[in-house]
Formats: sequence, structure tokens, C-alpha cells
Amino acid sequence: MIFFFSERTAPRRRRTLLRSAACCVTLAFGTANSWAIDKTTTTKPAAPDADAKKTAPTFTGQAALLPADSITHQTLTVGAGKLSYTAHAGTLTLRDDKGDPTARVFYVAYTLDGAPDDRRPVSFFFNGGPGGGSAFLNLGAAGPVALNFPAGNPTDGANAKLAPNPDSWLGATDMVFIDAVGTGYSIPVKPEDANKTFYGTKQDARAFAKAIELWTSQFGRHASPHYLVGESYGGIRSIEVATALQEQQNLILNGIVMVSPALEMKFLDPAANPLAAAMLLPSLQAANLDGQHKLTPDAANEAYGYAFGPYLSALAGPPPEGDAAHSFYADVASRTGLDAGIVARLRGAPDPQAHDVRSRDGRLYSLYDGTLSIADPFPEGVDNSDSPDPVLFGFGRAYGSAFEGYASQTLGFHTELTYDLLNLNVNRAWDYRGDGELIASEIPALRKLLALNPTLRVFIANGYFDLVCPFASSRWVAEHIPVGRDRIALHVYPGGHMLYTRPATRTALSRDVKAFLAP
Repeated sequence: MIFFFSERTAPRRRRTLLRSAACCVTLAFGTANSWAIDKTTTTKPAAPDADAKKTAPTFTGQAALLPADSITHQTLTVGAGKLSYTAHAGTLTLRDDKGDPTARVFYVAYTLDGAPDDRRPVSFFFNGGPGGGSAFLNLGAAGPVALNFPAGNPTDGANAKLAPNPDSWLGATDMVFIDAVGTGYSIPVKPEDANKTFYGTKQDARAFAKAIELWTSQFGRHASPHYLVGESYGGIRSIEVATALQEQQNLILNGIVMVSPALEMKFLDPAANPLAAAMLLPSLQAANLDGQHKLTPDAANEAYGYAFGPYLSALAGPPPEGDAAHSFYADVASRTGLDAGIVARLRGAPDPQAHDVRSRDGRLYSLYDGTLSIADPFPEGVDNSDSPDPVLFGFGRAYGSAFEGYASQTLGFHTELTYDLLNLNVNRAWDYRGDGELIASEIPALRKLLALNPTLRVFIANGYFDLVCPFASSRWVAEHIPVGRDRIALHVYPGGHMLYTRPATRTALSRDVKAFLAP
């Protein structure tokens, strides 16, 4: 998680909320193994020598509240096997061209004990937003500990519990979770300069690329296979960081894993872009089919074909009139389960953020999962901005408190700082421009990466019910990549934007990623 927009930076339709050609699309389910996790020992890094002390920077403000790195040695038992690993919670110092510190970047690294570094993959994780910390992927999908929500009420964040993660990716890769500057525990040294230095598509990519290079050098992992893992806006970020790593740090990746990715900013405004509306429709239809227990891969394929065939033609052409209009709007309403009058008023392009689209039968449905709902606090109708999303403003916030406790009690990283899970100020300040572009364009950059690196592979995971970053957008992008399309693996699972909150889907995602990472 997570992708969200502020009013100032969003495309017109997105305000406070956000929102497979050559590969198989599958419904995936699985069962978890038994497990146990034990914390064994805690150590601190060796004290720096006298020369190092002389050159170590002195921090002030919030940057001074970050403690020394903490190293713990732990085990994770999965089924009959046991994984012994080292957890390193610490910071990396970014510097400007003069050598002065600009940020302290927080990370958590999990490295398998006894594994040969030159053959052991290392994956660098980040979330999205912009403004989201890495706790979502760490405690949600891949780390050795996972936050589980009550099976009978997945929106109940108050009773979410941490437990060992039977689906951790640790068996396949070492993992380094990095908080973007201004999120989590990553602190800019000079907050007044952070907007210009870090809060933009290109600036952010440079900072991540340098942090990855610093970690790789510090721990001697240049010979390891290298992967990026990004969620939501982390899809855009992964393309930008991969480019920056290659061009600025001379590090060429082996692969990229994208979870519920945003791939192109231009695809996030269905009200203004018929192509974006076509990308959204299959997710609306999938959520409706799931409620009727009729969702199958074939049904999802049919929805995709309709969206990019008759539906897109109708939206892109002159607005239908008379009987043609009635027939078209009725078809869209039948497919999505929405009221035909609302569909007609919106001219066949439903806005999933609109209250009258999200509110049905006293329930308010989430942008992040079209099958998930809470009791609507304003069933009589209200301005869209007063319709709280249960993921963004509800149970999803539990990851922040859970990570604070985990970092302190298990990782031994003690700080007075609050873990900044979703920093809306960073989001509002974000500069989406590219090099000479009003909005950075990622598809040309992805084409170049695949062409310049003939062994680069890309794994994309989407949830069927995600209305923020719809699964059809990933499929459409993959279908229009001229070089390396056979190296893009698409997977679609039952779930929403944070598809890993469903235990069966988290298991399936872990299984598929491990196969992708296998040599």
C-alpha cells in the first residue's frame, strides 16, 4: 500500500483518495503451514573507531532521535523447516554534492544466515503513496512477521494481531525494506529543503538508488542478484529507481516485482480518459461477479474483452442517444451492479470515488477493494470528500502502530519518533514532473529498461477488485510492450489493492514470487 492523491496534486478526478497478453491470469488459493518464530539474541554494531567518530555527522531535530542500528538474530519455523536469519534495523545517510547530510534513511534488512552472498538474491522493497512507509509490504506480505486481521471482520484494525508469517519471502531472497524520505522513520536533515530535494518523481528515484547503492556497498552484495519490489505508486517508483540505478549507480537489475502497481499517471483519471475508464470497468465487473459467486478467469477475460472493445468504442465515440444510449447504459449497469440511472448520469463511466457509486444499501464500499464495505456513516448522501475509505482511513492504519511495536520489541530499534505510515504532507508536495514533461511517463522508460537489459524480468501482481490500480491496466501495458513482453509475468488474485490481507491470496502470492525468484 498505498496510492492516494491530495487535491492540489491530483488529476481532476482524484482528490483526497486514490485511487495479460503473454502470461496466465489465475484465480489462486492456498493453505498455510504451521510455524513458529523465536528471537534469539540481540547485538549492537561495533563501536566506531576514533577516526570514524571524527567524521560522523552530528544531527539535530528529529534526525537526532533516530538511534544506533540494532541487530538481532532470529529464527522462523515454517512447517518442518527452520530459517535462521539476521534482522538489521538501521539508517543510511544521504549526502548532497558537498558531502553534507541531507537525510537519514531507515531500513530493515533480513538476511538468511549461512547463505552464499554471491548467489543469494537481495530484494529492495518500498511502498507508494507517494508518502507511504514500507511497513505495509513488510508486515503485510513478505517479512517474517505479518499483521493478521480477524477472519470474520477484515475491517477490524483494533483487533489485528502480529504473528509469524508462514508466507514470508525469506526462503527465496534476502530483503531490505526502505522507507522513503519523509515516511516511516526516514527523516530529512533539513525539512525546509525536503520538498525540492526529495518529494518528486525524479528526486525520489535518485534518493532510493543512492540508498540501495550504499546498502549494497556496506554489506558487500554487489555480486548478488538484485531485485526491486514496489507496491502501488511503487510501480512507478520501481521503474524510475531501476533507471536511476542503471544510469547513476551502475547497478543493473535482475528483476522487478510490482504489487498492485500504478504504471502510468495518465491512466488514473477515468472521467477524462476513456482508456482509463476501460481499464477500470473489468474491476467493477469482477467485484459484482464475486458477489454472485460467478467470478472465473474466463469471466474476467470476457470483461476485459468487452471493456477494450464495445465499451471503449462507445466512450470514445459520440455519446449514444435514444435506444442505443439506453441499451449501453443498461449493459454497463448490469455488468457492474450499479444503478442504471447513476450510470446514465455519468455517461457510462462510473466514478468509483463518488459517494453515490460507492454507497449501496447502507454500505460504503472501498476504492481499494470493491467487495469490502463498512456501514455508510452518511447513507442519506454526502460530499465525496466526507466518505471515508475503510482501507486508507480505517483498518489500514493498524500497520503503523503494529510496526512501532515490532521495531521496538522485536527488532530492538527504540525511538521517540512516531512511525509515519502515510504522510499526507509529502503527498501534497509531490512533484510528478519528468525530464521536460508535465507528468513523468513510465511506459517509455519501461520499454528502454527491457530493451537495454535483455535478461530483466518483471512480475506484476494485481487484485481483481482493486479500483485504484485496476488489473486491466497492467494487462494493457504488457500487451503494448514491443520488446520483452515475454519477460513480463502477470498474476491476478482474489483481493483488492492490498491483496495480501487475504491469507489465501498472500499464500498464493508468496508461492508465485518464490518461483519467479528461483534461479
